[in-house]
Amino acid sequence: MKPTLVLVGRPNVGKSTLFNRLTKTRDALVADMPGLTRDRHYGHGRLGNKPFLVVDTGGFEPQARTGIVYEMARQAEAAIAEADVVLFLVDARAGFTPQDQVIADLLRRSGRPLHLLVNKAEGMDRAVVAAEFHELGLGEPRVISGAHGEGVRELLDLVLAPFGEEVDEAEEVAGRGPRVAIAGRPNVGKSTLINALLGEDRVIAFDMPGTTRDAIEVPFERNGRHYTLIDTAGLRRKGRVFEAIEKFSVIKTLQAVEEANVVVLMVDASQDISDQDAHIAGFCIEAGRALVLAVNKWDAIDDYRRERIKQDIARKLNFLGFAKVHYISALEGQGIAGVLSSVDNAYAAAMIKLPTPQLTRVLQAAVQKQQPPRRGNVRPKLRYAHQGGSNPPIIVIHGNALDAVPDAYTRYLEKTFLEAFNLQGTPLRIQYKSSHNPFADKD
Repeated sequence: MKPTLVLVGRPNVGKSTLFNRLTKTRDALVADMPGLTRDRHYGHGRLGNKPFLVVDTGGFEPQARTGIVYEMARQAEAAIAEADVVLFLVDARAGFTPQDQVIADLLRRSGRPLHLLVNKAEGMDRAVVAAEFHELGLGEPRVISGAHGEGVRELLDLVLAPFGEEVDEAEEVAGRGPRVAIAGRPNVGKSTLINALLGEDRVIAFDMPGTTRDAIEVPFERNGRHYTLIDTAGLRRKGRVFEAIEKFSVIKTLQAVEEANVVVLMVDASQDISDQDAHIAGFCIEAGRALVLAVNKWDAIDDYRRERIKQDIARKLNFLGFAKVHYISALEGQGIAGVLSSVDNAYAAAMIKLPTPQLTRVLQAAVQKQQPPRRGNVRPKLRYAHQGGSNPPIIVIHGNALDAVPDAYTRYLEKTFLEAFNLQGTPLRIQYKSSHNPFADKD
């Protein structure tokens, strides 16, 4: 089993910076402002032949009893409970604070192996910096700089020394399977859906737009199948994105969509389908992602409103005809099992392997039923097809004068292939390859 290292500390002590250093990624949002990280954020690291998990947590304020700060504290406490080692970060530049003492007392009671890290110590005298933190009574403080990497290698050598190099093969397999991004506008219930699927409060679900700021990956297993669920920040219209942090959140969401295999697009049944819903759906299609549409808060509206929202979807999201639609209540857990079933079907369709003979037969039947129109004196000739890629499926068609095939005919072929192979939940791409005419350059 990989050891789990959990980063804990009050706000703005550099936990996310150290997380990125340990995982050699830029997965965690980093900015010089407190409270940026809110949920538990998992990442993979490795020191030589020793792999490990790292968990970034939000600023820990255990005295909080209400609001978003309380929810952040609950997430941190859950992370501590599953830790093999807790790395408690304090700020060398801010010095010892009463809040550090409160956190230290709580960590001491947790009984978890613990290391005290004095962060942001670049350019400072290590002995002087460490001196005042002996008061916490947590053993020898380790002086580091997460931003510059000073002391980090020595820290890992110490922390990982009790753990072996073996990696359970089943654990490696658990990281595979479809990556499923939950996307949509702010406050449509994305985090609530993830918690409902997991059966626990894994991510913060709060009745306030913008609660989720980062793209949080959550490994998940059901009925022997492995998934990675990705909770994303809500996407607003460009003109309404003001804060720099929110702009970074949008970028992380768009990256999560592009790196996913399947996107669950959530819309709010209590509101009309907006242009922004259509823009998000359009981006998913442009990225070639398989898609499932989840209409949330279905339990909160009456029959008239339900009929109205169905008409709204048919009119404004008519280009999502390939996607399965589910009417759900994430809060009550209604209809969510069907969403996961459609995710499985969409993933299978996106990753399908299509035999060349069958593709060619479907192509020839489509051409026989309706030939491509002429352009001037030229009529495109479509001869055979083969698969050129997956996620989404790409079909490469060979023939002559294929640059003259109009977009409408390409859409006709896309629909034909989707129906012929019963591909529900994924878009399909068609690419053309025209044969060279050996007589084109001769008089």
